[in-house]
Amino acid sequence: MDKKRREFLKIAGISTLAGLGAPAVVDRLITGSYPLAARAAREVTPGEGAGDQASTAGHGSDTVPSGTRYGMVIDVRKFNENPAMAEACIKACHSVHNVPDLAEKNNEIKWIWLTGYGNAFPDHSHYHKDENLEKNQVLVLCNHCDSPPCVRACPTKATFKNKDGIVAMDYHRCIGCRFCMAACPYGARSFNWQDPRNGLDMNKINREFPTRMRGVVEKCNFCVDRLPRGLQPACVEATGASKAMVFGDLNDPNSEIRQVLKENFTIQRKPALGTQPSVFFIV
Repeated sequence: MDKKRREFLKIAGISTLAGLGAPAVVDRLITGSYPLAARAAREVTPGEGAGDQASTAGHGSDTVPSGTRYGMVIDVRKFNENPAMAEACIKACHSVHNVPDLAEKNNEIKWIWLTGYGNAFPDHSHYHKDENLEKNQVLVLCNHCDSPPCVRACPTKATFKNKDGIVAMDYHRCIGCRFCMAACPYGARSFNWQDPRNGLDMNKINREFPTRMRGVVEKCNFCVDRLPRGLQPACVEATGASKAMVFGDLNDPNSEIRQVLKENFTIQRKPALGTQPSVFFIV
């Protein structure tokens, strides 16, 4: 069997598996069984691996970090004291990023949202938990993992980790295979089953951020578009001076976020999976 025929059969096999069950293909991609996935996992631009080599906040590594790795601390207690603040965060995020408001729940697009404590932290004990945690919800978003399974699963590099540790999206590269959605253990990605522009008031959209199209995946991007302008993420900005959300460089020992992590006990979502989330919660 010649080389070209072998390569063709490989591609055909992957396509067949994708049709029969995407999770099976994702599992193969994550473990690096396919050359494309292994190659994508290895190839990074100069400096892009800085976060991989050293990300330390909350992970117990003794390696001295290099480069920038952005992260966030969410103080659940402060949101419980002021529930309206969570809705303000969601509104600010969705407004800045032209996230559509679709009536059908099955078509919902969300970048940041509220969920129950047990759903947010299923691997933490819930026995006789605090009454505030019982009745209030937790604000969650993409965790911008230091070891993101979604990036390894994406066959086109439409989702990638940039040099600052942010897991970003290139909507033009997305082919709608949804492998990244199957790989993400946090449910942090949404798929546009219909034209998202149908859920937008086109007279009020943010012209500085692109609208998406049907058939692509989207999610929180840590406001990577705002950071170069010296702005905080929209959700953080919406919390004002409350410090309910703190954003900054996890690799900078003098940053505000590092001080908050040092002074408070925090937890992460599903840390046992080894994804090393960059979002921490004070509960």
